[in-house]
Amino acid sequence: MKTTNRALKGALLATAVAAALPAAAHAHRAWMLPSATVLSGENVWLTVDAAAANTLFHFDHRPMGLNNLTVHAPDGSTLEPQNVSQGAYRSTFDVDLVQNGTYNVEVLNDSVSAVYTDENGEEQRFRGTQADFAASGLADRDDVTPSYNTSRTEFFVTVGAPTDMTIQPSGVGLELEPITHPNDLYAGEAARFRLLQDGEPLADQELEVIAGGQRYRDAEDAIPTVSDENGEFEVTWPEPGMYWIHAEVGPGGRNPAPGARSAAYNGTFEVLPQ
Repeated sequence: MKTTNRALKGALLATAVAAALPAAAHAHRAWMLPSATVLSGENVWLTVDAAAANTLFHFDHRPMGLNNLTVHAPDGSTLEPQNVSQGAYRSTFDVDLVQNGTYNVEVLNDSVSAVYTDENGEEQRFRGTQADFAASGLADRDDVTPSYNTSRTEFFVTVGAPTDMTIQPSGVGLELEPITHPNDLYAGEAARFRLLQDGEPLADQELEVIAGGQRYRDAEDAIPTVSDENGEFEVTWPEPGMYWIHAEVGPGGRNPAPGARSAAYNGTFEVLPQ
């Protein structure tokens, strides 16, 4: 009976918490959760969970697709993830960290949608990657106005001493350029980042900075963050743990208006104790 009462109380509390959270908290947030981000030694492996969920770092919605997963090694090469699998609520994979230095692990999705008229005068809809759009020949037509959407979900992990090659921006979509190294983050200390869109600083942009463990507290406790005129922002980490940083621009949605550009960024960062 005590166990049943506890379960009932827990369910009621969870319902109350969910009702109290703002609407944004119910969005399906994309994230990857590494087993650790600062490692040392030989024969080092990393295990990663990846999902889209209502609650940060808790599996409650769907697994993340990993078709566009890339592991960037410290020397600039790419590595194949190992033991890739997909379950009902999460995807998982391992990475054999064969080099010392800083890795970037990202899922970068890009898509283009457009409405056009075919040779028979019938309206058609295109949806695919930017590479597919370029290959289709539609990019050369003056009567076709495409809409673009990119989303980047990433984290950084360092074995031994940190390096800088994999933290340089690519110039594609929305991304963070770390000013403070992303694997040198400590509770009580400030870290700086620069927010970029297609390689250019993005000023006056609101971001969400939220600690993990959201399931076990009654408020989201987001850290208010806005980029300055140089696209830079600062975060002072209140406590150790995993944090999620998110930014989003554009209208989003599956069928955006012609010419629309949407982009989203989701990063996981580990903050260590002093």
